[in-house]
Amino acid sequence: MGKKLNQLEATAICGNDISSSCLYVSALAIGYAGQYAWISLLMVAVVLFLFRKIYGEVVGALPLNGGAYNALLNTTKKSTAATAAALTVLSYMATAVISASEAIHYVSVFFEVIPIIPATVVLLLVFMCLTILGIGESSKVAIGIFIFHLVSLTILCAFCISYFFTNGFDVLINNFETPVEGSITMALFFGFSAAMLGISGFESSANYVEEQQKGVFPKTLRNMWIVVSVFNPLIAFLALAIIPIPTVAENQEALLSFMGETSSGNWLSVLVGVDAALVLSGAVLTSFVGVGGLMERMTLDRILPKPLLRKGSRKTSYLIYTLFFVLCVSILFITAGDLRKLAGVYTIAFLSVMVLFGVGNILLKIKRSRLPRPERSSWIALIIAIIAIIAAIAGNIILNPSYFTIFIKYLIPTLAVVFFMLYRTQIIKICMQITKKIFPENNKLTYWIYRNSISRLEKINNQQFVFFTHHHDVATLNKVLQYMIDNEPTRRLKIVSILKREEHLKAELVKDIEVLNRAYPSIEVDLIEEVGVFNPEKISQLSKKWNIPTNFMFIGAPGEEFPFSIEELGEVRLVI
Repeated sequence: MGKKLNQLEATAICGNDISSSCLYVSALAIGYAGQYAWISLLMVAVVLFLFRKIYGEVVGALPLNGGAYNALLNTTKKSTAATAAALTVLSYMATAVISASEAIHYVSVFFEVIPIIPATVVLLLVFMCLTILGIGESSKVAIGIFIFHLVSLTILCAFCISYFFTNGFDVLINNFETPVEGSITMALFFGFSAAMLGISGFESSANYVEEQQKGVFPKTLRNMWIVVSVFNPLIAFLALAIIPIPTVAENQEALLSFMGETSSGNWLSVLVGVDAALVLSGAVLTSFVGVGGLMERMTLDRILPKPLLRKGSRKTSYLIYTLFFVLCVSILFITAGDLRKLAGVYTIAFLSVMVLFGVGNILLKIKRSRLPRPERSSWIALIIAIIAIIAAIAGNIILNPSYFTIFIKYLIPTLAVVFFMLYRTQIIKICMQITKKIFPENNKLTYWIYRNSISRLEKINNQQFVFFTHHHDVATLNKVLQYMIDNEPTRRLKIVSILKREEHLKAELVKDIEVLNRAYPSIEVDLIEEVGVFNPEKISQLSKKWNIPTNFMFIGAPGEEFPFSIEELGEVRLVI
């Protein structure tokens, strides 16, 4: 195993993603909340503080890559986890397009002739090629960009504060005297809803937790929270202190560069523009790398078509990155690069993932209570956090119903592909029945369809799965069989008991398997006795021996006395 990321390296990778939001979220929040935007951003910081414990508990208990998908895969139905995965893919799409588009907008401040949409496509294409070539995120480069970004923001804030005190409070006073549309409460609510875009990227660290050193993950959550809690409200307040609200709206695409030019001249505008282009480009790369890992995991779990795993000469899944690029370009053209439309799609997708992560935490508390975890979120904080996110989703839909329509247009075909893969055996059988009714039995087309359909069904159903048992009773094993029927299109299960050389299978277990074979005649259940010790090495050995991937192997939730952590077992799934 390669070198794992330390706190600075891990924080830099996810920090480039979440801290890049300050380049556009302040303008969005001011657009909806006016002079109260900074308060809305502080409200967002409070909600994010609650989610620190939620993410800490879930990922601490299940420290595997995959974020919400992994959390739900190990606590509930595979279809629910697949929905979370589809939403995460949409979130990655929107963040890649937003980040690329914003990077070009900041560069266009210096080169006005740059065509925004074509240049955005080129930037996306560049990162697609880089990921296909195998050039992932370098922690050293990420650290450089992150530190440069924080220094640039600090310099910008310092000069804006100096300009504010030097030129007086007139602009700030005039902005605060500007009447808001509707009540202050509604302004704060809608500002809060739009400002939730400012925590996008908070989930990024959970997607590469396996690459982090022990104990680093909760520190990345704390560090990200500090960055967005300080800079996002501060930048919104300083924008209101030195720039009239109508001018903010006119310059929302590159607000921070305009703030730099206003407070200190062209040099600071250039510095902010360079910083924006770098950190936003880093966020694009994060999207490609993150979605690659997620979609590979989904494909291995048979949620996406197997051909997506084809590797190029660089041993990368080039079809996944190509597909992601095509999807990003399509959403770019559909929204015409409009920041608000892109932000609307992104916010709804991202917030839906956050809600599902909270649901995963609830299920973890109820269904996997024995599973060890380094920290626990309180029930009150968990419920408040979920309600706040749901309210933010509702606010975004109320603000922009058309953006929700765009979101649905992408969600439906994504879910269609995912659910077709989940329920393809049932769909194939239905198609066979329809074909039989429409065409005569001796028709060549009917024969061809039947032959290929049966061959496909046999291939799907013959995939073997493994459940490791140790003194489980028939009721528990029955739950495993029910899980198989509900979640996996297969009819072959090995129930494996690993015993010491002097031990033997209990007679009761043998009888229980006989009962299960009679109760589930459609599933071929084999009871296998293996000599040895249940540990990561044994799992790997059996995986190679039987040619069964570790993500097709199941165990029950271990207790505090279990000698191994979940991540040491590979991609073994918890099913009871």
